[in-house]
Amino acid sequence: MLSIIVPCYNEGERIYDNLNVIVTALSSFSADFEVIAVNDGSKDNTAAEITRASEDDKRIVPCIYEKNRGKGGAIVEGVSHARGDIIGFIDADLDLPPTMLKGFYEKMKETGCDIVIGSKMHPDSKLEYPFARKVFSLCYYIMLKVLFGLKCKDTQTGIKLYNASIIKRVAAVQKVKGFAFDIEQLALSTKLGAKLEEMPITLNFTRGESFGRIKFKDVFKMFTDTIKIWWELRITKKYKI
Repeated sequence: MLSIIVPCYNEGERIYDNLNVIVTALSSFSADFEVIAVNDGSKDNTAAEITRASEDDKRIVPCIYEKNRGKGGAIVEGVSHARGDIIGFIDADLDLPPTMLKGFYEKMKETGCDIVIGSKMHPDSKLEYPFARKVFSLCYYIMLKVLFGLKCKDTQTGIKLYNASIIKRVAAVQKVKGFAFDIEQLALSTKLGAKLEEMPITLNFTRGESFGRIKFKDVFKMFTDTIKIWWELRITKKYKI
C-alpha cells in the first residue's frame, strides 16, 4: 500500500481540487493507496474542504487539528496515521506535479532503495524558480555537505518517498517542526543505514514572492535548527533511534 501525506495550511481555495488531482495521479499506477490530508491548524476553510473531499472519495483520509505545528509537525502527524508500506509527501500547492510520484515509486521498486527524493540540482530537473531561492538552496547544500556529508544534493524539495519501516522509526524521535525537518529526517535515516536515490523534478513556482510564505525568521530558524540537529546527532548524541 502507498500512503501520500499532504500537509495543508490555509489552502482552502484549492485543496479540494488538488487532492483530486493527486488521487488521479496515484490511480494511474497504484490500485492500493491513500492520500492523508493533514490540516495544520489552518485559519481558513481548509479543514472543511478536506472533509468534503474525503466524503467524495474515501481514498482521501482527513487528519485535522486546530493548533498550527509547522510543516514538519504536520508530516509527523500524517506518518502516525499512515498504513502504507511506502509513505511519501507532496506539497499541497502542487508546484511539484503529483504525476512525478509514479517515477519515484518505480525507482524505489527497481533499486530496492529506502528513500527516493526529488532534487532541484539534478541535471535533468526542469525549474521555473526564483534566482534568490536558487542561491539559498546552493548555500544550504554547502552547509549540509560540511555538517552531515549526505550523499544527496538537495534535501528541501517537497516530494519524497520513504520505506515505512524507516520513516516510522525516524518520525517517532523527530524534534524539529519547521523547515529543517527534512534534513533531520534524512540525517536520522542515514544513521539507520537507509539507501537513498535522487530523481529529477519539474517545478513550477506559483507563489508570488521569491520565498512564498517563507519569512526571514523562518530562514533564520531553519539554519539554527540545522546546527542543533548536527550538535545533538554528532556531538551530544541525544537522538535515541
